[in-house]
Amino acid sequence: MYRLAEQKAQVVSRSAPPGALVIGADTTVADGGVILGKPQDEAEAAAMLRRLRGKEHFVYTAIVVVEPSTGTVRGETCATRVPMRAYTDEEIEAYVASGDPLDKAGAYAIQHRDFHPVEHLRGCYASVMGLPLCHLARVMRQFGLEPEGDLPARCQALLNYPCPVFEAIYRGEQIG
Repeated sequence: MYRLAEQKAQVVSRSAPPGALVIGADTTVADGGVILGKPQDEAEAAAMLRRLRGKEHFVYTAIVVVEPSTGTVRGETCATRVPMRAYTDEEIEAYVASGDPLDKAGAYAIQHRDFHPVEHLRGCYASVMGLPLCHLARVMRQFGLEPEGDLPARCQALLNYPCPVFEAIYRGEQIG
């Protein structure tokens, strides 16, 4: 996953303008020792959703920032425990029919308005969506850059989610 995030950033960095920083990210859903990537078809999406239903799994998002002019690479990974609600077979069928899960790791989007598969998240919502902003800010600090304004407050307002972990992340803890 970290390797894929770095590869994405390296590919883009080849055509980046001078002075640019390039961000790459990759998200993986893991249920125990099984990695759940993007489903190949509707049947696999439904199977993944049934597998995750009513239990916890982890979402890992790697962020890598590349400075093409120097070749500097910095990054980190955010791990978030995700408790799924006990959605019904009918909800799975309707969600899969929407087409939304076919391009999502683990076959779901936490932010989906109708399906809303996650129950009582206590970690980084933005990471489960694919870009943990507080972790990105930590990486950008390694390049001497600070986000403008109150990034955690803006993230929480945008996602309508009272993040319980941003302070720990900003202190440098490996939490998500």
